[in-house]
Amino acid sequence: MKLHQAWKKRLAILSIGATLTFAGGIICNQVPTYAATSTTTKANKIISLGEKYLGTPYKFGAKVGQTKSFDCSSFTKYIYGKYGISLPRTAAQQSKAGSYVSKSNWKKGDLLFFKVPGRSASIGHVGIYLGNNKMLNTYGAGGVKITTINSYWKSKYVTARRVIK
Repeated sequence: MKLHQAWKKRLAILSIGATLTFAGGIICNQVPTYAATSTTTKANKIISLGEKYLGTPYKFGAKVGQTKSFDCSSFTKYIYGKYGISLPRTAAQQSKAGSYVSKSNWKKGDLLFFKVPGRSASIGHVGIYLGNNKMLNTYGAGGVKITTINSYWKSKYVTARRVIK
């Protein structure tokens, strides 16, 4: 009889401990953090910062670090740098950073790379994928803008890279 009561007591203590642990997690609002959520949050912050520069003039060879004008790669280098992601200076160099992403797996914040007619390099332009076949980029008239990828850029697409971890 004493053995049976001892087991009942142990079981009760274990049940109370499990309940408190579970309830403590709920009460303290402890929700597991997943890498995808963190990546999405960082991408949204980068995009939000980039959108603050909508309309900023385009200038080929714009100096990195200043914000009165951008070329495509100084723009990406600047805004990703604000979130601790160091990118090389040119679009061609940036196209080798991070990891390759297929077209079917693009996510917000991925860098998209394109050919530019008249330039010797195979990669001459970079934009930031926003979702829904749109990108944030700067090129030519209008400066920093949101562009539909199915427009002019569709036939010029080369590759994509994921640099947000």
